[in-house]
Amino acid sequence: MPDIDIRTTGRAGRITLTRPKALNALTYEMCLAIDGALRAWREDDAVDLIVLDAEGDKAFCAGGDIAELYETGKRGDLEYGRKFWRDEYRLNALIFEYPKPVVAFLQGYTMGGGVGIGCHGSHRVVGETSRISMPECGIGLVPDVGGSLMLALAPGRLGEYLGTTGHRMGPADAILAGFADHFIPQSEWPDLIEMLEASGRADIITEHSKTPPKGDLPDMQADIDSCFAGETLTDNLINLRTLGNEFSSKTLIALERNSPLSMACTIEMMHRLRGPSLTLRKALELEYRFTYRSIEHGDILEGIRAQIIDKDRSPRWQYAGGTVPIVAVSKMLQPLGSEALTFPED
Repeated sequence: MPDIDIRTTGRAGRITLTRPKALNALTYEMCLAIDGALRAWREDDAVDLIVLDAEGDKAFCAGGDIAELYETGKRGDLEYGRKFWRDEYRLNALIFEYPKPVVAFLQGYTMGGGVGIGCHGSHRVVGETSRISMPECGIGLVPDVGGSLMLALAPGRLGEYLGTTGHRMGPADAILAGFADHFIPQSEWPDLIEMLEASGRADIITEHSKTPPKGDLPDMQADIDSCFAGETLTDNLINLRTLGNEFSSKTLIALERNSPLSMACTIEMMHRLRGPSLTLRKALELEYRFTYRSIEHGDILEGIRAQIIDKDRSPRWQYAGGTVPIVAVSKMLQPLGSEALTFPED
């Protein structure tokens, strides 16, 4: 298919996203193609590892292709989005649990759905241009595609901060927050991929790993931990307004752009997921509770309209004042019963 190049080169199964003009945005068909290839290579003794990359300088993958999601949702078709998310989340779990090394090269923007395919493998490589983020609250969703797992595991309260603001992480911050493993200058990537293909040895990645330029998050950590320690979105907004410094001012501006319902649910998700029983499947199942309901009860159609369709950047959010009732959060995150996300075995 024209949007993705799937082949075997040497000892490597190769997947390259090939729609750089669309920032390699992920379509439903691309998800299915990746899923099929990974399942075939899993049993293929001639394939030792998977190498995942993308064409273009601007983005590895800037997220899911949401135009059709909007069009179907506006027509009242709830099933298309639910099917997309269900199969996408199953792909995320397949990558995370894959028995062979999965090496991803994450240049430029890696956002949303790009995190789902690029940040669950065994070897996640970033370079100078890498900018990784979970900006879903800006369109009325919550951090999904398994991103909530990494947010819940991030140091301190980084999960709440990154998940609600959509802050873009450079290479050092992405490694700190658990979204990447290795910094390797991008000029070295072509030769390194050739070595991976020829040798089938993922451990050579470690041999080329270098120290990234200093990130921003370490200097912000104390303020983040202080301001995002609340039980609810309202608590955190009060903390930020009380702090009254440059960090809090910039953060409040970022939060004011996003869906209050999405941010409140994101914070609740962080609290529910943290703990010794956390697994990727648990995170995906919780995310699916929200996305399953998002078109009918959430802000996603309004968010896509404001950001992508009309581009007026003036979404009319529910609970625009920022106070989200606890019952509204509970409604979005309550169990789905027979419609719950499952992971059927082959």
